[in-house]
Amino acid sequence: MAKKQKGKSKSDSQSVSRQGALKRNHRTAFLLNDKEKEAIDSYCRKNKIKNKSKFMRETLLRTVMDHFLEDYPTLFDKKDMDRIKV
Repeated sequence: MAKKQKGKSKSDSQSVSRQGALKRNHRTAFLLNDKEKEAIDSYCRKNKIKNKSKFMRETLLRTVMDHFLEDYPTLFDKKDMDRIKV
């Protein structure tokens, strides 16, 4: 009798590819002076942040994404957009 092979279902292959896509493979490092490090350490203690890497990554990416949204090309000039009431 032939053995039944365990095949990956469609959802299994999607979850693997999604996990692979979200895996962080690129390391980025930067240096801080003493005052910058103390400020971050103090902030993390005050706000009970346990994972500084996650905090810094999310903070940096939030700033980058906000900048992208502000600079996104639009059909109208900025002064025209500012005049529009929402």
